[in-house]
Amino acid sequence: MDLSEFATQIFASQPFSQFIEARLAEVTSESATIEIELKPHHLQQHGFAHGGVISYLADNAITFAGGLALQGNALTSEFKINYLKPAQGQKLRCHARAVSHGRKQAVCVAEVFAINDSNDTDDGTEVLCAIAQGTVVKSE
Repeated sequence: MDLSEFATQIFASQPFSQFIEARLAEVTSESATIEIELKPHHLQQHGFAHGGVISYLADNAITFAGGLALQGNALTSEFKINYLKPAQGQKLRCHARAVSHGRKQAVCVAEVFAINDSNDTDDGTEVLCAIAQGTVVKSE
């Protein structure tokens, strides 16, 4: 089984990821990109993506990137996020990568972008709305 198939299988087994309607868009040996098409139930009262949705994306992408770098099952041991701008658009995309890893621990960073591509006048420009950092540990 190649890396992409393995990652897709793991992602498909995550009930919360399925519930929130997230999609694993891309993986490498040390990175992961997860996307969510924003729907009304992902928004807060002002029409922006809810902070919990943004946090989920960052946390799960960080854990995926760390697990891929560690080549095994992984768990987040700590996580920090900075919300930079309100997230509005049709989609959220989070790209995370391992910046350092050993045999049992990886430190990862993530960027969450809001993307507006609903009509011909919007060009799919990504707006950075949050950055995060986390530590991922290999679980046995």
